[in-house]
Amino acid sequence: MTNPVYLALDLPQLDAAKALAGRVKSHVGGIKLGLEFFCAHGHHGVHEIAHLGLPVFLDLKLHDIPNTVAGAMQAIHVLEPAIVTVHASGGRAMMEDAKAAASNGTKVVAVTMLTSMDDRDLDRTGVKGNAHEQVMRLAELAEAAGLDGIVCSGQEVGAVRKQWKEGFFVVPGLRLPGNGENNANGDQKRVVTPRQARDDGASVLVVGRPISRAEDPVAAARAIEATL
Repeated sequence: MTNPVYLALDLPQLDAAKALAGRVKSHVGGIKLGLEFFCAHGHHGVHEIAHLGLPVFLDLKLHDIPNTVAGAMQAIHVLEPAIVTVHASGGRAMMEDAKAAASNGTKVVAVTMLTSMDDRDLDRTGVKGNAHEQVMRLAELAEAAGLDGIVCSGQEVGAVRKQWKEGFFVVPGLRLPGNGENNANGDQKRVVTPRQARDDGASVLVVGRPISRAEDPVAAARAIEATL
């Protein structure tokens, strides 16, 4: 079975990012590059990480009018990403155009609700209902738009899997059991363990700080791999 763990590699220095990825590449299934990394290093940085031979997940969370998102998707064809994110709240037309513009080998998944948000944050944005209801609603919209799957917290992935049996589900905001500094929730509010998320139906597990800030990143990656 392919390792479902993708290392969130959002270090500001490219050399440090490459070094970390090179150390743990035998114990993760792919590399997630987010907005911070992409803004700092662009296409060049993505190419440098891709040379390691692991699938690259571009977590860009595209959210704009449909034509602009389609153009952005076409602009990253050359990078051959395995996964790209858009925001489900951009609407069905935007998601349809994003999928139509993506490379054949790229999975397009929609971010439903950031794991840094909870029910109170949702209410403050004017959205009524709780996090679970919002995720289920946007998952249904993403499926109708023809996307490959969604990004959601581990608290919702089990319910979404029952609704969308063939979907591809990315779960971030993962923490290991225990209260170590590298395992602190930080700005994440809706967290579960990698094992729980996998058991509930996650296709990809995004893990950042528990590996990247560990005293021994290789040992940390191996420990997570062993739980799966």
